[in-house]
Amino acid sequence: MPISLTPSDVVAGLAFLLSAYATWKTVQFNDRQKSLLESQEKLNQRLLEKEDAESISDKKADLGATFIKLGSSNYRLKIWNKGKVSARNVSVEFPEGNDCIIESEIGEKFPLEVLDTHQSVELIAAVHMGTKRKHAIKLLWADDFSQSNEKIVYPTL
Repeated sequence: MPISLTPSDVVAGLAFLLSAYATWKTVQFNDRQKSLLESQEKLNQRLLEKEDAESISDKKADLGATFIKLGSSNYRLKIWNKGKVSARNVSVEFPEGNDCIIESEIGEKFPLEVLDTHQSVELIAAVHMGTKRKHAIKLLWADDFSQSNEKIVYPTL
């Protein structure tokens, strides 16, 4: 018995093929949409992390120290705050010993009540032939982020 195709059979077959193609394209589109949503969620998470880090950094003071040379043989230890908030109760310690900063300078200036943003303080350094070239200096302070911050820096002459 031969199979006979009527025009309605052909139209129904074409409609079925078109429907299958549309379903396949919809599935592809939904997969792309899902991928895009996942990317947006990751991006939003990273932006939130960045905002959190910035809000923390907005509450922190960032202290540093370096030796500066004035003239041919005069040296100063410069301690500065490059953070976004003021540092309070700033103290200086020398974990490996102090052989160049004058003790009376430290006693007169520290503990420093407030070291504002972009402010600095200088200590007279007595440098001689036997002075080490690299010094460990521990800076201690309080700020809006924490009441007990510390940082060890290694300035060189």
